[in-house]
Amino acid sequence: MKINLTIIISVLIAVGLVALSFTLFQVYQERQRLQMDLERRSVLLVESLQEGILAQIEKGKISRLQQTIEKLGRHQRLIGAAVYNATDSLLAGNLELKPYLDIAGSVASMAMDADSALGITSQKDLKKIYLYAGPLRQEGSVVGAIVLVHDTGYIDKILSNIWKTNFIRWFVQALVVALVTLAVIRWSIFNPLNKMVDWMKSVRIGYQDRHILKKPPGGLFAPLHKEVNQLTQAITEARAVAEEEARLRATAEAIWTPERLKEEVKNLLGRQSLIAVSNREPYMHICKGKSIECIVPASGLVTAMEPILKACGGTWIASGSGDADREAVNEYDKVMVPPEEPKYTLRRIWLSKEEEDGFYYGFANEGLWPLCHIAHTRPLFRKADWEYYQAVNKKYAQAVIEEIKNEDQPVVLVQDYHFALLSKLIKEQRPDARVGIFWHIPWPNPESFGICPWQKELLTGMLGADIVGFHTQYHCNNFLETIDRFLESQIIWENFSVKMSGHTTLVRPFPISIAFTLKDLENEDRYMFPPAELLKEYGLSAQYIGVGVDRIDYTKGIIERFLAVERFLEKYPSYQGKFTFVELGAPSRTLIKRYFDLVNEVESEANRINRHFKSKDWKPILMLKKHHSHAEIMPFYVAAQLCLVTSLHDGMNLVAKEFVASRHNNDGVLILSRFTGAAQELRDALIINPYDIEQSAEAIKYALEMPLEEQQPRMKQMRQFLVSHNIYLWAANIIRELASI
Repeated sequence: MKINLTIIISVLIAVGLVALSFTLFQVYQERQRLQMDLERRSVLLVESLQEGILAQIEKGKISRLQQTIEKLGRHQRLIGAAVYNATDSLLAGNLELKPYLDIAGSVASMAMDADSALGITSQKDLKKIYLYAGPLRQEGSVVGAIVLVHDTGYIDKILSNIWKTNFIRWFVQALVVALVTLAVIRWSIFNPLNKMVDWMKSVRIGYQDRHILKKPPGGLFAPLHKEVNQLTQAITEARAVAEEEARLRATAEAIWTPERLKEEVKNLLGRQSLIAVSNREPYMHICKGKSIECIVPASGLVTAMEPILKACGGTWIASGSGDADREAVNEYDKVMVPPEEPKYTLRRIWLSKEEEDGFYYGFANEGLWPLCHIAHTRPLFRKADWEYYQAVNKKYAQAVIEEIKNEDQPVVLVQDYHFALLSKLIKEQRPDARVGIFWHIPWPNPESFGICPWQKELLTGMLGADIVGFHTQYHCNNFLETIDRFLESQIIWENFSVKMSGHTTLVRPFPISIAFTLKDLENEDRYMFPPAELLKEYGLSAQYIGVGVDRIDYTKGIIERFLAVERFLEKYPSYQGKFTFVELGAPSRTLIKRYFDLVNEVESEANRINRHFKSKDWKPILMLKKHHSHAEIMPFYVAAQLCLVTSLHDGMNLVAKEFVASRHNNDGVLILSRFTGAAQELRDALIINPYDIEQSAEAIKYALEMPLEEQQPRMKQMRQFLVSHNIYLWAANIIRELASI
């Protein structure tokens, strides 16, 4: 009530001050106008009377002059008139003018002396009057004067009415404005604020009801709401972590969380910074109209590494690829990320178009990528690409050296096949640095790797690291056998290490994972996305949905997947019209001809199969070709009865783990290629050979008809595995190994 009264009084005062200013100005202008009008009428009246009065004086008709003056005295707002001769004697005047004759005589005398008209304002017995005297001239000489006396009280009445009218208008306007302002404030400020208060209170006291925790609208409070949202989320996460840690202590389980990793890194590294290096950046700044938008690029590496940097802090060095990236960084090419709650530093490296073409598209993705993936695409090795690959690795090495120049025994995590030379380049300048490189893709057998003309330089560069990590022990064995084949070195198979030129490199399997904790496992939210609702947007209907999420890459087995769907529908026609497979395909590396052609091949195959089976409101394959955010993918993960991961050769494949993580009801079936690293861990999936189309088709039928009593134990087992083998454990294992060197 007090604040309402304050608002009303404040508005009344504010509007009143404005109204007062305008009224004062209006009164001033009106007074000036009325005064000028009075003077103008006086001049005209005197000029019109002069000739008649002079004639009557000349003829000596004083009585007739008196009658004229008395008749003139009855004029509206005119008290009276008087005529004086040259000796200041009164010749004629009306009776009402008697109290003012002394003033009138003085004014007449002054007008005759000055031989000029004269108007003055005076006051007599509390009555304001205006006197105007005009000289009477005959043959160039002043022979008298006529004086008009006006009552100016009407001016004050008019101005008084203006004050009264404006006061009433001010009061009504101010009251209306105050009430409207109060209503708007209550609706747009107090109501959202009260909701926000209730929301924060519910979080503080631990309510879990989703309606209570429903986020209030932003509106005028959008910036505050954003910060409160972050704060509330932090409080909720902190409480969940505390409860989780308490449960873990009670059950003596060793589940890794962001907080546990943060403490572990602090204990292992002390004040040393963690430096991560990758080609793909975790955040891109792009121009969207006249504004700049920050987005997360589609990347399994980003999915894996982002939670680690968020938990531990440090610096992530990566190539700037967004068209607004340069505008977002400071003078040191750095920007704090994530934008909504900065946790670590992103340093961007700028590559020229020639460097990007040679290093990234050329040597890395036309050479090393097909070399390491046994997927029947011929690797291309060009000397110019190799030179760019060396140059970019040196550019990154210089950036790392700059970042660690003030660090003692810094820890550097190099990511993936783009930087095979980087570890050695860093070690040459900073032997004390502890460097690990993690190879996110498979490592081929020695015969396959021998295709590369620069195999010795690549291997020597990698052995500059203290630790070389792969997803599986099989890839570690391939790497050690490749070293044994091409380099003079000592391989110690007992502890899987390589000693060369006095430096020892450990080779270890570190199966990568996703950010999945006990809190996620026990999440009580039940998001329901019925297949019919998802497909309705595309003009389709189906009872069952299968989903695949991939970059459009020849290693992912997308065409083999489509052929399996086709064969399934041919063998089991009862599912025609009921089952739709949704492929969320992100175009990738389309500047490389093989990838450009692959996009067309995938679309053509989907169109062919759809033409074969398509009916009015159904088709077997829905191809959604674009980059999809995690929020866009999640409804399909949740709605699908099965997920197809048919990679022909893959290091791990985090899509398989993301699908398992999304299944809060422990239902659904994962069909997984045995050529993925994930197949070594997610044993309760349906493991297939993606080249065997018949087997894949049968797996689809088995998955759709698998009873819930079988689905749930399988999915529950895989979800529990993800909790105990999440990304935080992966990071802890690598950092422990580096810290122990």
